[in-house]
Amino acid sequence: MGLNMVAAHAKWPEENDAIFGLAAKAKQAIDTYGKDNVIDSTLGALVDDDGNLICLDTVFNELKSLPNAQIAAYAQVAGQEDFLDAVQTACFKEYRPEAYIKAVATPGGTGAVRHAIWNYTNEGESILVCDWFWSPYVTISEEFGRKVTNFEFFNEKGEFNISSFKEKFEDLLKKQKRLVTVLNTPANNPTGYSLSDEEWDEVLNIAKENAKDPENKIILLVDVAYIDYAGVGSERRKFFSKFSNLPENIFVVIAYSMSKGYTMYGMRSGAAIGISSKEEIVNEFYYSCMHANRANWSNGTRGAMSVMTNIAKDPAKKKVYEEEVNKYKTMLRNRANAFVEGAKECGLDILPYRDGFFVSIPCDNAKEASAELIKENLFVVALKKGLRFAVCAVAEDKCRVAPAKIKKVLDNLK
Repeated sequence: MGLNMVAAHAKWPEENDAIFGLAAKAKQAIDTYGKDNVIDSTLGALVDDDGNLICLDTVFNELKSLPNAQIAAYAQVAGQEDFLDAVQTACFKEYRPEAYIKAVATPGGTGAVRHAIWNYTNEGESILVCDWFWSPYVTISEEFGRKVTNFEFFNEKGEFNISSFKEKFEDLLKKQKRLVTVLNTPANNPTGYSLSDEEWDEVLNIAKENAKDPENKIILLVDVAYIDYAGVGSERRKFFSKFSNLPENIFVVIAYSMSKGYTMYGMRSGAAIGISSKEEIVNEFYYSCMHANRANWSNGTRGAMSVMTNIAKDPAKKKVYEEEVNKYKTMLRNRANAFVEGAKECGLDILPYRDGFFVSIPCDNAKEASAELIKENLFVVALKKGLRFAVCAVAEDKCRVAPAKIKKVLDNLK
């Protein structure tokens, strides 16, 4: 046997991130065959029709105008106070719940997910996630000795599978008496599905029914990383107001990210926002997350916080920022519509799409299909249950022709 220096709990398979590896292969293909002959739908970042990363002018002009010291300085452990106010407004807009609310700065939405899983579960417990999910939910859970249980995201009608959700939710709660449930909506990664307001009512009815047992502790972790590119106006935020006046033993954590809405992917800024009908519960959340910040990354990115705050408090800057976001939101919707229409025309089976960066194609042999598509210079991410196509990264004309190429390869594999 070889010598293991790493502690047993930190020993993991020697593998690189599959998505970033695939993106590198796509770049090689572009260098070899030219960008017009390659469809690269790997990374979840908004790019223009020439394949360049979109970086909002309003955001980066603001960043570059900051005094050096404001970019370089440490932030407070919990985040700058004006940022913590601004991030709540940016998240909820006009649909702020009637509740006690506190926010703590985190490195992107990932930091908020990390805090909710670590701070609200015990070792060996399971968190509940749908079966079409962002893989780091599992990575984070396993790092902390937690497990992941999946419910079926869709029923046979292609709607949110409330009965599967209820069954798994209640089974775990009976065993554990506490449960963190992750709901990545609106604009789910990888499916592009958003829970409707009626589906949210069903979810909350199940939570409230189970909250009648005072021993149950129910934590809803709502990952809204893609919310700024969901819907037309702010209608996809209406569900936030449903978190008003909840039973005391239902606690909501929002994972908010500046990566997508502010195109600050690598600057790692976001927030965990706690919502409760009881003040002492949000205070407990605040200090728990602040301690976790100090223990893990000490504090967040001061420059990114200042950018959000300065845009939020200047009406002229805010107006230009919102116009810029809406321009790209329209571009994204046009691309997604082209893909959905293309799929319909050629008979490609896709999961129901409502919003966001991705569309998913269910299939049994995703890895094999992805490998075959690479031969066609079409790069899609293989998931356990299918393929993920990033409409955020592909020009509209290519979004329209991609479904037929995918269907051809899937048909040949049958």
